[in-house]
Amino acid sequence: MTQDDIFNKVKAVLVDALAADEDDVTPQASLVKDLGAESIDFLDIVFKLEQAFGFKIAQGELFPENVAQDPRYVKDGMVTPEGLTALRARLPHVNFDRFAAEPKLSKVAEVFTVDTLVKFVEKKLAAK
Repeated sequence: MTQDDIFNKVKAVLVDALAADEDDVTPQASLVKDLGAESIDFLDIVFKLEQAFGFKIAQGELFPENVAQDPRYVKDGMVTPEGLTALRARLPHVNFDRFAAEPKLSKVAEVFTVDTLVKFVEKKLAAK
């Protein structure tokens, strides 16, 4: 499966899950800021990706989990350096570079783009 094939399937998932306009689903589009995803939508996206690509996604594998509850990772609404290291280790498909400049916990969901999902799927398919 080519990267274009993966992108097109991911795009179809997002159009369905978020009722997004196809033209808005670009590689750089943020799931939250540009496509209007909310926390509940992330569950639907995981489910639809599993169906579209025929693999299972473990809880916390695609999107972060339990980071906000750990005082080593979050302090005063900011992700700590240790938390950022943990996020990078748990989610290697995500580029946290821009987020690292101002690591507000409230903005962590904004790092998830269409391209993030494409990279995640590529890695999952390669591991099959």
